Amino acid sequence: MTSKKYTLLAGISCLIASAGLAQVSPTQPYTAPHPVYGTFSVTDQNYYNKKQLAQHNEFLVGNQDYPGKPKDMWELGIKGGSFSIPLADVDPRYLQSFGFGGHIRKSLGHVMSLRLEYVYGVAKGLNWRPSTGYRAAGQKSPWYNSYQGSPVYYNYRTKAQDLSLQALFNLGNIRFYKNQTGATIYALAGVGINTFHTDVNALNGNSPYNFPSLGDDYSNRKDQIKRIKDLLDGSYESPAEVDPSKKWSKTFAGYLTPSGTVGAGIAFRLSPRVNLAIEDRLIYTGSDMLDGVRWSEQTPDLTPDKDWFNYLSLGLNFNLGNKSKRVEPLYWLNPLNYAYGELRRVPEIVLPDSDGDGVIDQFDQEQTPPGCPVDTHGVSLDTDGDGVPDCRDKELITPTYCQPVDADGVGKCPCPEGCAPAVPECATLLGALPSIRFAPNSNKLSSDATAALATVAAKLRANPGCKVVVVGYCAATKRQQQLSWDHVNKVITHLVEKEGISSDRFIFSSGQEGGDCDTVDIRAAAPGEDGPNTVAPPHPNLRKN
Repeated sequence: MTSKKYTLLAGISCLIASAGLAQVSPTQPYTAPHPVYGTFSVTDQNYYNKKQLAQHNEFLVGNQDYPGKPKDMWELGIKGGSFSIPLADVDPRYLQSFGFGGHIRKSLGHVMSLRLEYVYGVAKGLNWRPSTGYRAAGQKSPWYNSYQGSPVYYNYRTKAQDLSLQALFNLGNIRFYKNQTGATIYALAGVGINTFHTDVNALNGNSPYNFPSLGDDYSNRKDQIKRIKDLLDGSYESPAEVDPSKKWSKTFAGYLTPSGTVGAGIAFRLSPRVNLAIEDRLIYTGSDMLDGVRWSEQTPDLTPDKDWFNYLSLGLNFNLGNKSKRVEPLYWLNPLNYAYGELRRVPEIVLPDSDGDGVIDQFDQEQTPPGCPVDTHGVSLDTDGDGVPDCRDKELITPTYCQPVDADGVGKCPCPEGCAPAVPECATLLGALPSIRFAPNSNKLSSDATAALATVAAKLRANPGCKVVVVGYCAATKRQQQLSWDHVNKVITHLVEKEGISSDRFIFSSGQEGGDCDTVDIRAAAPGEDGPNTVAPPHPNLRKN
């Protein structure tokens, strides 16, 4: 049976392919000084034709972004397998069918290739139930008409040849994690020329078969098929009904028609020269007479449903060419090999930073003394803008009215003591401070929260005389009390450890009412307001990470 034949073919193929895959080493190291594909070196001019060599030379001197495409081998293949008509009016499962052929293939790149293929096939079919639909076909089937309306068992033998040009699209050779693939999957489509002729086993010698002798017990299909095969002589002496839509060729003793084909397959690399392929192709000719029948039992002689050939094959393919002048076919080679190889040979890039301030010389606008903090342009920080860098300023915040300053950054106020304007309150100096939002039942700071805390830290650095109150909410339950404490503690800890703000500039206030349980507010401390910068956790056993 055809289904069993497909299963056996696939099983044998997988065993052979497993042996082939074992020969491919995914960890094979590069041995050439500048490898592109396996042992092929980008500096070896033997692998380029004249046009490719010109591009290759321009690439080597930096005038071209891409290396030349190397010459690769041709593929010659032979194959054989099951050749059948599965989408037909006559059952193809009960008689043996076969096909064989060969091809020549050339890659156009790493994904697409062209293949010229010839196939010869013999397809057979046999219905195990009787049919009478031929009665409505009149003289179009003269051999079955000799049964004068009695039931017959449709059968056929179709011999076909197909020559097609196909485009194959490879899907498996671009690999990110190893140099060489062991198997590739491909799809194909193409057009060609097909010739076929179909015969039927309609007569026993010159007389009709005694089909009624087979009986009408169809309860056991296996027994019925055996009885039919025993009755038929396998001569296929009668030409099938004429297909008026196709042209008959005396040269080929069959119909000559254009064909289209689609299919898919998988190939296993056994060695650099040999691969094994399992492939399935559908071949369309536009004829409904591939199986010798174009009428059905229910609606005889209506619009025909077209038949298709199916070719399931197992093949061996050989790469032809001098390996010192041609690489393997490009559809077996990984185009990422060259890029990965070049990346491994890129020298370490060292960007000079002569003053060691963390800003490379290309972007550094100042040669900064050692130990002085700088901005993104490499310029020393000067918080109060008095012209003395923070690293040498003994009065980090000098009021503007007390400037200019001396060499140590200390200003001299021009008015008598007490006449200087009052220093604004911290609420004015710090302005509105952002709230910090936590996810429900979480004590982790989001990226937005850390950015907001960076803003708070910048304002605290600019106003070293100010304190802030960190307020957490909710205290209805022990869990709320502990989570509120965790939120406040998380904010203060982050500002101290990550932003370098002194811990004595915070007032710890958790478990307050009137706010969102998942929010921490930060506000400037009022004049004279004070409090602890840390308190013990209320319920440490409930604390969450």
